[in-house]
Amino acid sequence: MADTAVGAKTDPAQGSDPSRRDFIYIATIAVAAGGAASIAWPFIDQMNPSADTLALASIEFDLSKVPVGQQVTVKWRGKPLFVRNRTPAEIAAAVKDDHAALKDPQTDAERVKPGKANWLVLIGSCTHLGCVPTFGGGAYGGWFCPCHGSVYDTSGRIRQGPAPLNLAVPEYAFLSDTKVKIG
Repeated sequence: MADTAVGAKTDPAQGSDPSRRDFIYIATIAVAAGGAASIAWPFIDQMNPSADTLALASIEFDLSKVPVGQQVTVKWRGKPLFVRNRTPAEIAAAVKDDHAALKDPQTDAERVKPGKANWLVLIGSCTHLGCVPTFGGGAYGGWFCPCHGSVYDTSGRIRQGPAPLNLAVPEYAFLSDTKVKIG
């Protein structure tokens, strides 16, 4: 009697084999995890950007459309983008002000690509409240935000007004002498 009560082995036919029980637990957990993943995937996948959004991630622009001293405003990622072909006088004014007292210190060379100082590419949203500045206003010959009076110089650096930062320079690269890829 003592043999059967304490430490006795049970018959595997009764379903108490530990290796079989572990296999059933592991298989059940694996099936449940696979089911949870298959249910969760559509919800996770819908958070990816749509194809039209990905298409706007980068644009190519033909620079031959912009004469010296002019700028073109292009829509990029839902924001205005200024592509300006600066005059030698605008470049000289920007370089001269490199060491002026600036809220957001940055040299003109840091805002343009080497060897292409005449091309300035900026995101055209005021860094104060997101208004679109106009070119040719203010005391520094650059952009002026009529909403709250922020004034930017010919390099897009903040010089007066409530804006805390310079106009942003997006990532861009020149594909050729007449084509730029932004984004």
